Amino acid sequence: MPNKNMPNGRNTYGKRNSGKRYVTYRKAPYKKIAKPPQAKESVRIAFLGGMNEIGKNMTLYQYKEDIFIVDCGLAFPNSDLPGVDLVIPDFTYVENNADKIRGIIVTHGHEDHIGGIAYLLKRVNIPIYATKLTIGLIKGKLEEHGLLGKAKLVEIKPRDNITLGEFNIEMIHVNHSIPDAVGLAIRCPAGVIIQTGDFKIDTTPVDGDMIDLTRFSDYGKKGVLALLSDSTNAERPGYTLSEKSVGDSFETLFRKAKNRRIVVATFASNIHRVQQIIDVAESRGRKVAVLGRSLENLVNVGSELGYLNVPQGILIDINMIRNYPDDKLVLITTGSQGEPMSALTKMAYGEHKKVNLTPNDYVIISATPIPGNEKMVGNVVNELMKRGVEVIYEKMYEVHVSGHACQEELKLMMGIVKPKFFIPAHGEQKHLQKHADLARAMGIDNENIYIADNGDLVELTQDSIKYVKTVESGEIYVDGIGVGDVGNIVINDRKKLSKDGIIIVVATFDSATGYAVSGPDIVSRGFVYVKENEKLMGEARDVALAVIEECYDGKYHDWNFIKTKLRDELSKLMYERTKRSPMILPILMEI
Repeated sequence: MPNKNMPNGRNTYGKRNSGKRYVTYRKAPYKKIAKPPQAKESVRIAFLGGMNEIGKNMTLYQYKEDIFIVDCGLAFPNSDLPGVDLVIPDFTYVENNADKIRGIIVTHGHEDHIGGIAYLLKRVNIPIYATKLTIGLIKGKLEEHGLLGKAKLVEIKPRDNITLGEFNIEMIHVNHSIPDAVGLAIRCPAGVIIQTGDFKIDTTPVDGDMIDLTRFSDYGKKGVLALLSDSTNAERPGYTLSEKSVGDSFETLFRKAKNRRIVVATFASNIHRVQQIIDVAESRGRKVAVLGRSLENLVNVGSELGYLNVPQGILIDINMIRNYPDDKLVLITTGSQGEPMSALTKMAYGEHKKVNLTPNDYVIISATPIPGNEKMVGNVVNELMKRGVEVIYEKMYEVHVSGHACQEELKLMMGIVKPKFFIPAHGEQKHLQKHADLARAMGIDNENIYIADNGDLVELTQDSIKYVKTVESGEIYVDGIGVGDVGNIVINDRKKLSKDGIIIVVATFDSATGYAVSGPDIVSRGFVYVKENEKLMGEARDVALAVIEECYDGKYHDWNFIKTKLRDELSKLMYERTKRSPMILPILMEI
């Protein structure tokens, strides 16, 4: 009888039981069919601004064929960019992927996060998602550029979720130096990414709404693939002071001012600071006037949307200040960073048309200089003091607190989010590196930390973070109404002009004879004072005439060759005589 436990009646020795012949049988080995490896889900992040710099923040997230943008800010030019008004990100990569862009989410209303939006919408018209106050500030920008009617603006609130293609993004309330700031929980099939935006942990905020640590913690418990966190204050130990501490300082300083007029310079976007100044001014029986276009706009928008509580009759027009005694006035002004065209700078140099400072003024600079602005702020303080004005600035009193988290707050954020990968964001290299050190101290593996640069395209999976390639990025200069028409060549020319000046060589020739009808005349601007250097100008004219006579032929001549020869010979002469290298500009004409 066949063995039921063996196929085809085979016995336990692999031999058949039927018949007289015994045949040994070997069972064929079982071959397991290998399944193809499953592709790991990945999400890509492109950094177009905000890395290795303060300002022009702009980040792109991509999952397959869906892309959305976080923020689109600007930066203000430094002394290396003479004549430039604003610096915005290069939008080439966005334009090249315009069909994949599903929208832009804005974390808050500061210029370094919204200032480039109008310029972006001129290239690619995409929906904008932001909180109430941020939308109000963006509207003002778009109206200036004639874009408000074309833009799609979608108001969102903390804990709202929006879907952009394969992405689902939740807004999480954070504290910052402007209301309605949010961080983002970005969900897609590859995992969850938290981007904090600019934040600090303020347990006693002016607006009463503490950062939503509970929601960040909820995501940390579920599992977070990566954290992108604000690095601005990564060098500073401890905790950032609460904004309410500034209100107490204002109370003390307003009392110290006694019968003097009070002038407070602050960031134009710090609506909490403006509110506290108004509150203290009201308690001291003073009227408030606002100077500076951006500050006036903030007060108007903030009042209209309910973010500023302005008592009836406390605000007066700047033209009315002459009707009030000094001890009944507070002026809130822009210029806390020493900006050359700001109201405070004009006051300091006696150039403001409506405000003339005297020793009976009491100036409070309620801001800390942004790195690179220390010299400008120092110059303004010096000029104010020359006028006999008492100036309260920097660390003399707690007249300013940062809107960014210090080390202990940054570590707390990492501790509750528990990310697998970490990317420090928003800061110069020293800030990013220090933030990476904090991440290592919190137990994040070094290979799981990525310090990005503008232009980096990074890919994240559950197992890895890696650089993919460099995408188009950089700086676009805004000068007047021109966008991008000023490049490195123009900037270098401006630097040279500002350093050594210019010499212009003008000559006119008779095309028939080849003789000089007039000139060559030598014009100097920003190089030497001509009346005191007539001998040098005479030598320059002789050199120019010799070059022209040698090179010019009425029948055939190469203008480029003549101009190059003029530049070379005059540059050589000027350097030998003065050790300076002015720009040489030949202007040659025929009649």
